[in-house]
Amino acid sequence: MFISVVIPTYNRLPILEKCLLALENQNESKIFDSFEVIVVDDGSTDGTVSWLDKNSELFPHLRLITQEHRGPGIGRNNGVKHAQGNVIVFIDSDLVVTSSFLENHSLTLQKAWERKGNRLCFTYGAVINTSNFENPTSEPHKLSDISWAYFATGNVAIDKNTLESSGLFDPAFRLYGWEDLELGERLRNMGTELIKCPMAVGYHWHPALNIHQIASLIRVERERAKMAIIFYRKHPTTRVRFIIQYTLFHRLLWETLTLGGILNEVRLRPILKVLIYMGFSGLAKEILRFPLNLIFVRQVFREAKLNRF
Repeated sequence: MFISVVIPTYNRLPILEKCLLALENQNESKIFDSFEVIVVDDGSTDGTVSWLDKNSELFPHLRLITQEHRGPGIGRNNGVKHAQGNVIVFIDSDLVVTSSFLENHSLTLQKAWERKGNRLCFTYGAVINTSNFENPTSEPHKLSDISWAYFATGNVAIDKNTLESSGLFDPAFRLYGWEDLELGERLRNMGTELIKCPMAVGYHWHPALNIHQIASLIRVERERAKMAIIFYRKHPTTRVRFIIQYTLFHRLLWETLTLGGILNEVRLRPILKVLIYMGFSGLAKEILRFPLNLIFVRQVFREAKLNRF
């Protein structure tokens, strides 16, 4: 087994360094012969490419691919195109993995192949969210880290031929979100089995919430809503409607929990500031999710109307 780890990145140099150093620190294994790390730089403007070129001796497994800024989906497709391995591992550039990461993915995959008699499966590792930049792997596992996604590219491993048979990522997803879950629907339709692999752990770093991030978070929710309708257009099923929250239940839920939008990001700002100041940025972010979800769901319904769904 030869593993190609594919990582799209855009302006994340500080955490990307930690990500790549962790991958260079992988345990040796009898399951996989070797591995490569393919970083696809998506037009970064923070000096990522020049830094990697200057420090290439730190990363003997690294292969660097560059492209114009076209989004992570196209970046992953580009990485798969250049991959030499027969197994593809997708992670994000803000994920710091443990030393047994590749060993656990490969061992679980190999056992599944032998049990099934084919390679129609993928392994899904654990993702633990953290805002601890200095020591991200010290974060404990939390209930909020549980994911119900079928296929999410934060931490998965899959046979390359199976992945290519699915058609890879749809370039129509040019804004934020859903390109991996849409690919997951095609994999599901192929009969590809999800195999949980909780021992393949990655720590997903993101900065602690601050008030100045709110405008950007709102923009992301509106982008996600636009891409959600592309997702639904390709897969107009009840399952996808629930995934993207395009149901009257979700509309009523978030309208009710925010009192029809009265509890919005503006009115909650003083509370959020106090919580952040007291060191409870995680709690502040969970509270902010209420108005952000309402913004998202309202935008989904607006986009659906524009697209005559």
